[in-house]
This record gives sequence, structure tokens and C-alpha cells, in this order.
Amino acid sequence: MTAPRAFILGYPVGHSRSPMLHGYWLRTLGLPGSYGLADVAPDALPGFFADWQRNGFTGGNVTVPHKVAVVPFLARIDATARAIGAVNTIWTEDGDLVGGNTDVGGFIANLDHLAPGWDAGSRSAVVLGAGGAARAAAYGLLGRGMHVHLVNRTRENAQALAEHFGAGVTTHARVDLPELMAEAGLLVNTTALGMLGKPLLEIDLAPLPQRAVVYDIVYVPLYTPLLQQAAARGHRVVDGLGMLLHQAVPGFTRWFSAMPVVTDELRALVEADIRAKTPGA
Repeated sequence: MTAPRAFILGYPVGHSRSPMLHGYWLRTLGLPGSYGLADVAPDALPGFFADWQRNGFTGGNVTVPHKVAVVPFLARIDATARAIGAVNTIWTEDGDLVGGNTDVGGFIANLDHLAPGWDAGSRSAVVLGAGGAARAAAYGLLGRGMHVHLVNRTRENAQALAEHFGAGVTTHARVDLPELMAEAGLLVNTTALGMLGKPLLEIDLAPLPQRAVVYDIVYVPLYTPLLQQAAARGHRVVDGLGMLLHQAVPGFTRWFSAMPVVTDELRALVEADIRAKTPGA
């Protein structure tokens, strides 16, 4: 029997830590199989899927810029991927290619792990951004009974996202942030601001109640300026690395028929790699 083969599909994809974490699980669980990089340009996607069987793939993850582009090559997508409008995980089921989205589960699992009870107080969440990560965050937060206030530089993009989800999501201008934060139990940054090599996220956290949790999905650097500012004010903070780790669990389970666990050892391994390969991280 051929050992399962999985991948991370993107362009470019050389920076991905997914092979490291899936390789860790394969080793520690003593399982046969492999997980590698699939650096595929957009115009090469048809050929990639045409060669699926010849390459012996069991499934894989999908990252930018292919999360929407892969959909036509799949027999079907699950309800979560349909609701978000993007696929980040592919697997085979009865000979068909099926797509799903585990970013939602990863987003919420990370919150529950690092800030237990985060949803016990205010039901108001402020989400910065309106891209794919904001969609996953909004969907997950709605599922936990939160009202989501979207704030994005281009309000039209946020409005489109709000219309996609309907009741429970509203859009606001940047000038509304102080008032929104004053009532919030959670502040989430889903933009690339604050990422290494990107501009800083300029925001004054003074209006935010101390009980509020601050979550930044960026994980390079691991401890972003936003999280440093929040921690200095006494807020509980949640970094983005846990989202990466937790979203990987369902895919691994499907491809290799064993459920892995996100451990402190795994997190330390990935953290060390980020610090070693990213000066200033």
C-alpha cells in the first residue's frame, strides 16, 4: 500500500511552516506518509489537478492565492467553506476531491486555548480587516453568539462581507473605533499590518476595557507591536501561531487517519524556526 502524500499548495509557498508541523506529527505518531511544498503558479493549477492521481496525493492545504481558484477543480465543498467563500483544505472522499475550510476552527480553538472564557462577558467583537481571514473570524464569532463590528480601510469591502453574512455583522469607519472598542470584549487584527516588513498597525487601545482580549492573527513576529501594547495595558493576548497549528489538525486527521495534538513542544519547535529564520521576529 502506498504511503499517503499531502501538500501545501500556494504561490509562493517556500515560507510555509506547514511541512514542519505535519512532519512533526508524522514522526511522533510513527506514521508512514509525507507532506511537502506545492509551489504552483495560478496558470499551472489545471495541470496540478490533472496530475493528482499520478502524484498519489491524499489531500493537502491551500493558501494564497489559490483559496478560491481551487473550487472549480473540486467535486464539492463543505458548508463552512461555502459560507466563508474559500477553501484551505482538500481531501479525497469516495474517489472525489472535496474542499473544506478549517481556518474557522483554528481561529476559535486558538482563542479557547490561550484565552479561556473570552466569550463570557461582552458579546461585541471588533474585527479589523475584510479579507479571507476576516471572513473566517466573523463566521467563527457569529457561531459563538458574538456581534461582529468590521472596520476596514476600504469600507466597501467590509460592506460586501457584512452582506455575505447578514445579521450580526455591521461595518464601521475607522473614526468609529474608539466608541466600538469601549464596548468590546474582543479586538481582532486580521490585516497584515504589524507583520514583519509591513507598516505598523497604528491604534490607540485606551478605550478598550481591561477585560477585553486582543487577538492578532499575525505570527511573524510572534509578539506583534499590537500584542505588546495590549499586554502592557493588562489585556490577555492571543497570537496567530496557534491558529496555524489548530487549523492543521482536521486535515492531518483526514489524510493520515490519526488525530494529532497541538503540544507545547510543537509550538516551541515552530517558534524557534521562526526566530532563527526571520531576523527581528
